[in-house]
Amino acid sequence: MKLLLTVLFSAATHFAFSQILNVKEAAKRKTENKVNNKTDEGIEKGLNKVEEGIGNLFKKKKKKTQAEESESSTTGSSDKKVEQSATSVTLKAYSKFDFVPGDKIIYYEDFSHVDVGDFPANFNTNASGEVVAVDGKQGKWLNLTKNGAFVPEGVGSTLPENFTLEMNVGIIDDPSNNMSGFGLNFNTEKDKLLNYMFSYGSFVSLHPGGASASFSISPKEGSNAIENEFKMPQWNVQDKSFARVSIWRQKTRLRIYVDEIKLMDIPRFFVEKEPYMLGFYRDFFGDCSLLISDIKFAIGAPDTRSKLISQGRFSTTGILFDVNSDKIKPNSFGTLKEIADVLKENSSIKVKIVGHTDSDGDDKSNMALSEKRAAAVKNALSAEFGIDAGRMQTEGKGETEPADKENSTQAKANNRRVEFIKL
Repeated sequence: MKLLLTVLFSAATHFAFSQILNVKEAAKRKTENKVNNKTDEGIEKGLNKVEEGIGNLFKKKKKKTQAEESESSTTGSSDKKVEQSATSVTLKAYSKFDFVPGDKIIYYEDFSHVDVGDFPANFNTNASGEVVAVDGKQGKWLNLTKNGAFVPEGVGSTLPENFTLEMNVGIIDDPSNNMSGFGLNFNTEKDKLLNYMFSYGSFVSLHPGGASASFSISPKEGSNAIENEFKMPQWNVQDKSFARVSIWRQKTRLRIYVDEIKLMDIPRFFVEKEPYMLGFYRDFFGDCSLLISDIKFAIGAPDTRSKLISQGRFSTTGILFDVNSDKIKPNSFGTLKEIADVLKENSSIKVKIVGHTDSDGDDKSNMALSEKRAAAVKNALSAEFGIDAGRMQTEGKGETEPADKENSTQAKANNRRVEFIKL
């Protein structure tokens, strides 16, 4: 019996890697796997016996009932339908998205400088991973290939009291809905970042296999753990395999967003007095590819009103555009709304909207792009938020006035910005 379980466990955890991951092939495999569900159920019962012996902080997820599976299949949509609807999404789709990124980007990672097949030097891990290209997706992604901890050392040794963290996440193949999923480990001791099991700390787990999210706060001493679980339909392996995660810390408070939905708003998440550090973890039962990219860590508490009214100038990296385009991404809604609110409350103020780009590409194209982006912001503020167009002028600066003169990825991210100048 032990030999059988060992063989089955090895088969379940075996992962075949490739440098280009094909989303369509993964969807096909997912469909084919449903044919073998009856066999899988028998195998999984045996494997669950093994799993029940693992007593760690991250408990096995509850399996969906047949009724819940039916509801998921009837209310969800295919990957193709989701991708089609994403192209027609408008700013109004994010009307409840109040996330506003921090003032200054101090860490940005899109893995563009890392060779496909390599593991990035600015991450530490006790597991394994590799940078890959993903069929149908832009840029490069870090594929977290084994369960374990992954520490983004570029974020810094300690976290400030006010910061925002954003990243794209994706899942390919079925991770099952057991285990914890993709997680964030906020801890006050460095060794706990790589050895997070049987430990205290503050944790957030997102599980696309179970379409659920959870948090757990385990203080060092003095009180019991606090935890809760939430539904997360917007990142669900059955319907939508990729999503944008946004995290906002304000002193003890933590907000978690997935796409346009705020999942959690926890007022006492950071309970320890010592500075916190950050680590990611992967904890999936099934064979799958967990992908992350476009990681942006920014510090500072945004203060649009004070900077625009008192200082006469406000600059933001929170208004985002499609690559080489003036099309505003819908998750810019929170930043645009905050600017619009300031303009509404100060109806006599006129502003100049200035677009800036990074130095990639030729000067002439960057200048034209920055002009178009400034005009797009003006149009959005007028059409979506009712700001009188006569109060706004536009200008493009291209790459001529960099906010950060280094040639790093985070410098380029800081230079891709929109500036508002009081006239």
